[in-house]
Amino acid sequence: MDAASLRFGQYPPPDRVLLHLSDTHLLAGGALHGPGIDTEEHLAVTLRLIERMRPRPHALIVTGDLTDLGEPEAYQRLRELVEPIAEAIGAPVIWVAGNHDERPAMRRHLLDEAPSEAPIDRVWDLDGLRVIGIDTTVPGWHHGDLDDAQLAWLSDVLSAPAPLGTILAMHHPPIPSPLPLFDILELRDQGRLARVLAGTDVRAILAGHLHYSTSATFAGIPVSVASSTCYGMNLGLPALEVNGFDAGQSFHVVRVYPTTITHDVVPVVDAPTGDYFSPEWAERMARLSPEERLEAFSRKRA
Repeated sequence: MDAASLRFGQYPPPDRVLLHLSDTHLLAGGALHGPGIDTEEHLAVTLRLIERMRPRPHALIVTGDLTDLGEPEAYQRLRELVEPIAEAIGAPVIWVAGNHDERPAMRRHLLDEAPSEAPIDRVWDLDGLRVIGIDTTVPGWHHGDLDDAQLAWLSDVLSAPAPLGTILAMHHPPIPSPLPLFDILELRDQGRLARVLAGTDVRAILAGHLHYSTSATFAGIPVSVASSTCYGMNLGLPALEVNGFDAGQSFHVVRVYPTTITHDVVPVVDAPTGDYFSPEWAERMARLSPEERLEAFSRKRA
């Protein structure tokens, strides 16, 4: 029995399931990142986890720093790794630019477009759920910004609501960080974005950039930041000792319900798990009445 078909609680299945990855930081030739971090292997583990997921996601959203140096070969390798998996599960890939990306190379080698320094802003319709990817990068710099033309474009897109609402995907999260360094790497002039989003149907903002998972609200909208598949940050350390380390990699599963959106953190790790839940357990539970399931499973044992 497929666990996705089980429904013992009060909530129906989600309307849409999205995968939110961020900060893959791929390097040409499989080069290691920094102190020997294998970014390509971490992405491969991520993709193996995605292959096994049920139900199948409706889209893969990758919120920036797709490559570490903007190398053409790194974008090509990213396609070689991700696109076959996306095609196999029937999910489009929504690529969002990050501050480590180079727009001309990203357009040519990832999006099959003519090279250009213009912002890479896009809209996707996932059967009623609108996803907007907006490019917060500033060529040559690590901080983020949105120019007047981008904000006008975003306002125009949001002028009409989507049937299932809108999710905004961007690289630089419009939230504070406890790390002093990120104060100078943040999204600038956030109040202008807040004014554009006010009163719209945006239900969630997805972002990356920070290399740790966190959540907040911005202009009353939930913000979910996915950690990196490349390397993580240990916020348990004093702020000035926090540097990247080869642990804490994860991605998010975003489940869109009529009344809420959940963001589940999935660790990027191959590791054995327990065996309490199994297809046999599911078959047994499915044969029981709701009252029998409560008796068999929910009651605390002495």
